Amino acid sequence: MPKESSPTAKQPPVKGPRTLAIDIGGSGLKAVVLDADGKAVTERGRVPTPRKGTPNKLIAALRGLADQQGAFERVAAGFPGVVKDGVVYSAPNLGHGWNGFDLAKGLEKKLKRPARVANDADVQGMGDVSGRGLELVITLGTGFGSVLFSDGRRIHLELAHHPFHNGKTYEDELGRRALDKKGRKKWNKLLAEAIDDLRRTFNYDRLYIGGGNTKFITLKLPPDAQIVSNEAGMLGGIALWKEAPQPSASPAAAAKPPAAKPTVAAAPPESKAKGKKKLTARTAVNAENGSDAVAPE
Repeated sequence: MPKESSPTAKQPPVKGPRTLAIDIGGSGLKAVVLDADGKAVTERGRVPTPRKGTPNKLIAALRGLADQQGAFERVAAGFPGVVKDGVVYSAPNLGHGWNGFDLAKGLEKKLKRPARVANDADVQGMGDVSGRGLELVITLGTGFGSVLFSDGRRIHLELAHHPFHNGKTYEDELGRRALDKKGRKKWNKLLAEAIDDLRRTFNYDRLYIGGGNTKFITLKLPPDAQIVSNEAGMLGGIALWKEAPQPSASPAAAAKPPAAKPTVAAAPPESKAKGKKKLTARTAVNAENGSDAVAPE
């Protein structure tokens, strides 16, 4: 008589906290639940990005995507635009209503979990970089994303709308519309030119290239550049939660009058003129940040 099959072995408990990692793209929304080590514990889900995606439309679509993923304790999202402290300041490839919209709070309200949001290229890079030296990450998708890491510290860039070739921007020449219009051969030629330009500009140690359109890359990449997968970029959601939150001024703090400056006796006109130091954009930024970091003039 055949033995009865034994019951299915119990799965080991998931190492928490579980993070719902979301990648918001111009054409698709993707999500997966990761454990504390960044291992996927669910199948990655994908739905199309709503056409002319306003904040309400996008969050509703993400709610449906999240419902398919099961339980999670927190949310990390990458967004295709300028994001500061979870607030969106630009979304060139989505609909209207994004400027000033607090996406982190919108997700928290809809998903009932704490959420962090950063630029999608930043999140991609956080899952890919080694944390050593100067590492540049670009993403090739609907648009063109970019972020620089200095020994693991991220510095968001907005190269997409920076002049690149014949008066056109990086996004004009390397975004999805350009790929469809110019064809793969010309697009790859422009990508090779962009890589040379970026190397001269940043003198990076390593270049990482991510995004959905990396599958169309046919050129031979230089030794200091590599293609990275979107799946690996989802791990950036874990890194985003490890990053210390940036303090932002509250409305109350912003309304406070500035502290009175101590009175200093005026110097004679001759010595005052002699000791006067020219204030440039560089020194102004350093003085405001209390930092020795060099800012471009």
